[in-house]
Amino acid sequence: MSPSDVSSAAPTNPAPAPSQSGPDAAAARAPATVIVFGNEKGGSGKSTTAMHVIVGLLRLGLKVGSLDLDSRQWTLTRYLSNRAQTIKREGLALPMPQHVFLSRSERPNRDEAESEDKARLEAVLAKLRSQVDYIVVDCPGTDTFLGRLVTSYADKLVTPVNDSFIDLDLLANVDGRSVSVQRPSVYAEMVWEQRKVRAKRDGGNIDWVVLRNRLSSINARNKIDMGQVLEELSKRVGFRIAPGFAERVIFRELFLRGLTMLDTFEIGESGKPRLSHIAARQEVRGLINALQLPSRASEEPADKEQTSVS
Repeated sequence: MSPSDVSSAAPTNPAPAPSQSGPDAAAARAPATVIVFGNEKGGSGKSTTAMHVIVGLLRLGLKVGSLDLDSRQWTLTRYLSNRAQTIKREGLALPMPQHVFLSRSERPNRDEAESEDKARLEAVLAKLRSQVDYIVVDCPGTDTFLGRLVTSYADKLVTPVNDSFIDLDLLANVDGRSVSVQRPSVYAEMVWEQRKVRAKRDGGNIDWVVLRNRLSSINARNKIDMGQVLEELSKRVGFRIAPGFAERVIFRELFLRGLTMLDTFEIGESGKPRLSHIAARQEVRGLINALQLPSRASEEPADKEQTSVS
């Protein structure tokens, strides 16, 4: 699917109009909190996790902007496009974010391309910050200029990792015999550099949260070793550890309809979730709480079943 195809399927326009009314509305709104989902390895559940956080915040009555920077796969954009089609086809009242997808510059000169990318990204962030409470960004699963740049604007950086030393290798080099951290790896070093960029630019800080995704219910040796290594690494490079999502088929099934585990009554033939759905929904609530997001006043009643942001 090319970027032009994605554009025609996008659930909202790349430059949505302000939803507030009155000249002082934007000035009265505090700048949005930027939540960046980043991991330079594909298959970690990054887009799925981002989508669940987006819907979780929307169902709290909060205004959410979403930004897809993965110009090769557009997974988040396709997820939201599927959601828009479900709304139209099935007549469901599902909340939607203000969505933007941003492709990379096509200029042949690298410096010119990066300059254009920087200007476009900063313009999108500035516009969304004045309109929404939270901006959720889905980064590509590879090293890109836009991915590095948006990391420096993150208030919350969320890095999902599968419970595997293959995934962990992106964060740290681990000794095979002692299972101890030898040194931070490429992604951890990138985050460190972007933290310095952020501090120099506005004195801000990046709260880095590493999610342990696809955890097994069995307390195997690999699971124990992963936990110990992550604890050691978290102290060295400065991140918090939070539980992500267990390995559940339901998360993969929801994509085609653009649904999440928080769209409770749209799941299942009778609208009644199975026990596995309830457990998965609890995982989503736990994740949103673990992010420790700043309080925002919602403009409409939150779902009774949802966790509040505080």
